[in-house]
Amino acid sequence: MSTDGRRPFYGYWIVAATFLCNVITFGCGFYAFSLFVTPLGSDLAWGRGDVMAGFTIFFLATGLLSPQVGRLVDRHGARVVMSIGAVIAGIGFVVLSQVGVLWQFYLGYMIVGVGMAGTGQIPTSAVVSNWFEKKRGTAVGLMASGIGIGGVAFPGLIGTRMIPLIGWSQSYLLLGVLCWAVIIPLAIFVIRTRPSEKGLVAYGAESVREGQAEKKRQVVGIPLKLAMGTLTFWLIAVTYLFSHFAQVGAVQSQVPFLEDTGFPMSVSAGALGAVGLCSAFGKFGFGWLCDRIQAKFALAIGLGLQLASILVLMRIGPDSAAASAWVYAVMMGLGLGSWLPTMSMLTSGYFGMAHYGAVFGALTIPYAIGSAVGPFVAGYMYDGSGNYDAVFVLFLVLFAVSIASILAVRRPGIE
Repeated sequence: MSTDGRRPFYGYWIVAATFLCNVITFGCGFYAFSLFVTPLGSDLAWGRGDVMAGFTIFFLATGLLSPQVGRLVDRHGARVVMSIGAVIAGIGFVVLSQVGVLWQFYLGYMIVGVGMAGTGQIPTSAVVSNWFEKKRGTAVGLMASGIGIGGVAFPGLIGTRMIPLIGWSQSYLLLGVLCWAVIIPLAIFVIRTRPSEKGLVAYGAESVREGQAEKKRQVVGIPLKLAMGTLTFWLIAVTYLFSHFAQVGAVQSQVPFLEDTGFPMSVSAGALGAVGLCSAFGKFGFGWLCDRIQAKFALAIGLGLQLASILVLMRIGPDSAAASAWVYAVMMGLGLGSWLPTMSMLTSGYFGMAHYGAVFGALTIPYAIGSAVGPFVAGYMYDGSGNYDAVFVLFLVLFAVSIASILAVRRPGIE
């Protein structure tokens, strides 16, 4: 789409910029974490559960700040929020590069979590949703696929290059520099929260007149207080709480599990990268799917893929071929790709755009709590039993409950 017949629609640049911001945010934060578990435990004599507690702190910091970040994006726009968030995240990685005791490690990840609350899915999904009326699901899926690309690029880069060559300390420092060097310029020079800031209208508005009608329509929505009074909100919240407990617990445990089983780092890190790559395809695919079927059905399909991947993981043993790790990674990655496109489309579809940031931010709290607690519980369950058998059974149950809860969602009875 072009507004003047000559230049590409600026919304495409928005998608590209938010894509890159998600590559850095999730590549440095979510996907990088598990690669530091073994080196930190070895060098500093920390237990696996102690290290995983840092991931819990990271996600809790992100989740608890999410409603405030959403309100700030609604009120002040994404440029300021994302720039400040990148500065804070970079400082957190600098702190992590200097840790020697657990409290410093936890402080570093708390700071990183605070910063990445302002650079991740809340501002990026809000911005893209504002710029696209038609094909919104596809646009959100393209933006969200940056998360998966971060999962492709960073495990191999960190696990097989950075940590072996320069150590975990300097690797953390480089992650901080990446946050500053990539996200801040994109936020300042490219990101615009709404099309009106460029004198444009959202994709799908065929004329200025229709654009004005769309502008009026977009201010309609359910405020957070009313949204939280609906069963719809809480069923969605329960779905993301339980599914992300299992999803993130599995992804953060897969590298230590595969190493314990006897696979070399190249295979375990490669499988993590495959999860990221398939997640990128999955996010685009599920975004496209959300333009064609209800988002709740798309999410149920994604959760079913993740449940099946855990069944595959449970069958991997010392005599298993490396191909079994790839089968798991493909299924988990494709299923994992469903979460952000569907969360965005569930928010805008059921609660409108007027208070999108606040509602999406509130739904991020259960997502973040599940993401924080899953690896923490998995780590301590492993420390207690010496294996992941009970952990994987727990993940299966939580995925099954999540599928049931999302299928029970209905449109809220509030206008």
